[in-house]
Amino acid sequence: MRNHVSNGRLKESEEGEGMKEKQKNLYALELEKTEMELRSSRKSLEDYFEESKNFIAKSDGGGGGGPPRWFSPMECGSRLDNSPLLLFLPGIDGIGLGLSKQHNTLGKIFDIWCLHIPVKDRTSFLGLVKLIERTVRSESYCFPDRPIYLAGESLGACLALAVAARNPDVDLVLVLANPATSFEKSQLQPLIPLLEVLPFQHQLTIPYMLSLMTGDSLRMAMDNAVKGFPLEQTIGGLSQDLVAMSSYLNALANILPTETLLWKLQMLKTASAYANSRLHAVKSQTLVLSSGRDQLLPSEEEGQRLYVALPKCEIRKFNDSGHFLFLEHDVDLANIIKGASCYRRGKHLDYISDYIPPTPPEFKKLYDSNRLFMLATSPVMLSYFQDGKIVRGLAGLPSEGPVLYVGYHMLMGFEVVPLISNFLLERNILVRGITHPMLYVKLKKEGMMPPLQQFDVVRTMGAVPVSGSNFYKLMSSKAHALLYPGGMREAFHRKGEEYKLFWPEKSEFVRMASRFGAKIVPFGVVGEDDFGEVVFDYDDQMKIPFLRDYIKGLSEEVVSLRTEADGEVGQQDPHHVGIVPKFPGRFYYYFGKPIETEGRKQELRDREKAHELYLHVKSEVENCIAFLKEKRESDPYRNILARLAYQASHGFDAEVPTFDI
Repeated sequence: MRNHVSNGRLKESEEGEGMKEKQKNLYALELEKTEMELRSSRKSLEDYFEESKNFIAKSDGGGGGGPPRWFSPMECGSRLDNSPLLLFLPGIDGIGLGLSKQHNTLGKIFDIWCLHIPVKDRTSFLGLVKLIERTVRSESYCFPDRPIYLAGESLGACLALAVAARNPDVDLVLVLANPATSFEKSQLQPLIPLLEVLPFQHQLTIPYMLSLMTGDSLRMAMDNAVKGFPLEQTIGGLSQDLVAMSSYLNALANILPTETLLWKLQMLKTASAYANSRLHAVKSQTLVLSSGRDQLLPSEEEGQRLYVALPKCEIRKFNDSGHFLFLEHDVDLANIIKGASCYRRGKHLDYISDYIPPTPPEFKKLYDSNRLFMLATSPVMLSYFQDGKIVRGLAGLPSEGPVLYVGYHMLMGFEVVPLISNFLLERNILVRGITHPMLYVKLKKEGMMPPLQQFDVVRTMGAVPVSGSNFYKLMSSKAHALLYPGGMREAFHRKGEEYKLFWPEKSEFVRMASRFGAKIVPFGVVGEDDFGEVVFDYDDQMKIPFLRDYIKGLSEEVVSLRTEADGEVGQQDPHHVGIVPKFPGRFYYYFGKPIETEGRKQELRDREKAHELYLHVKSEVENCIAFLKEKRESDPYRNILARLAYQASHGFDAEVPTFDI
């Protein structure tokens, strides 16, 4: 990484003896991969059909016979200790390869078994339920402290619901993709009498069902164009899918011959009725995945119905996806499960020990979704180096934990995105935010807060709900933790309150940090109020009767979620802020001198001493903010037009200079 004095970054020789030039980590290298490299690492539709054809030939002896049975995919490599069991329950095809594009990622965190239903098998729906039930009860007996995941699509989702209803004493987690519980309202039901009378008409359904598997080719082309992929890469990818469609019509006919398709459709009707009649008995944790472009089932509406009907249900919507959700390139089931805080290895979720850091591909997807924001903010990050100098970048921050970063929460809290990203890219450090618990809890009254899906990225990047136990576990595990004492009160500040700290009276984080000898790094951030001006704040809204009732109704649901804070911070009602956009400025971060607590455990047990340090940390945060507000005035690239002009001539990935330090 090049260092320029003009940019406020010191050369290697000036950064201290023994300081080696930084090497790019896996996260940084992932961002540099081309789309062709990414495509080569993914399975295609052609791979799926080829595997299906070979699997039927080998597993069923070429004749499609034998009883239903479990198999574990070969490509699922080594996994974490105590990984939970995931049973995949296939949809109408019955092969069990519906997760073939997910095996590599899921296999790192799960022990995967897939159910294979041979083409000519005629086991009834209840017979399949009992088969799965025997496996579930046997594995639960052998590993009573681990959950068992049932991941099912369409027909498989009905199987999962039926097993959960019949086994309320077993710790199950259900992941249901486009459940066939909506079969009565689907376009598939009219096919049953048609196939019974005119079975040859099945041949007309093959191209139709194949088009559903491959999705909307025009939409995929447009998506790739928007992402900036070269035209030849886009056309090449689509050509491969079209070749797969034309070459594997016979493969689909082998998977679902006429009599098998009729049998499966009849089973879907039975499965839907059975599962719906027992929804009241399902108490398991459930994650429903709903596609917005499912042409086989009304999955979007059905997902919402199940979300309301099941007490422990969350929903994730995929507006541009079709019925065969797990076969689409952009769908990563492991990431979805982690983002929804559904991954656990024990009876209860532990946000610290159960957490799995994002893989480089997961981080790339998150980073790419925020590229325009990063371009608009062009963040400047400064840190206090060990020799007393301020350097551009994060070289001055401690490498070893525990470390507690304590700072000011800017308007709407968007400053977290560049902060977390830069820590990973520059220092390979994952900073785990301590956040409001309402980002994790399903509210009783829908529509009063954004859907939990909007906060999946926060959870994927390691955030935990604020609590004494989670704080303790973070510090004891030597983590790098991010704390905003002002919380929502600062992020949703009133008019004229820019860069004003609202911290609680108690200083508990100081005592906890000293207990583990953690370094406390105060930091300030400025710039977000350059992006928008608050014109309709909390005080304005409380003067309007219907808005006041709305806010109070929401507060009644979340009031008990953060009980540790006191004063104005703890009593802040959740609400939305009216903001008028401004001409974008720039984000500036300054991480001040680390404050040592090692060896001060006994001293800081005294509440007065702890409170003195607390006030010192607060003062340092204010000093960091004041420093940035002053220095940014001399930044020649504070204006977005100046930055865009610089990047137009130096490349949009070029680091834009800033003020002299």
